[in-house]
Amino acid sequence: MSLSLTEYQGKLISKIMCATSQEEVKRYIETAMKSLELYKLNGHIIHRFVDKIIYELELFSPINKNANQWSNIKMARVCFNKIKTKFEMMPGK
Repeated sequence: MSLSLTEYQGKLISKIMCATSQEEVKRYIETAMKSLELYKLNGHIIHRFVDKIIYELELFSPINKNANQWSNIKMARVCFNKIKTKFEMMPGK
């Protein structure tokens, strides 16, 4: 992966913010997770990646975002929280 995970997180959040629909948000997230798995990153690293994105998304305020951006943020938080729950249910946790 040519980008650091922090840069990748930033790019993913930017794409989420600019998405035109909630379906597009889901596709961006699914693609990002598949990409991380393709690079065979350790599950703990992926879990931290997800935790950091959730944290970053929780910092946004609806006052500073338009309705579409806020809808995208909420959808991304739902998707990443589902992913986090799956990680926590995996054996070895």
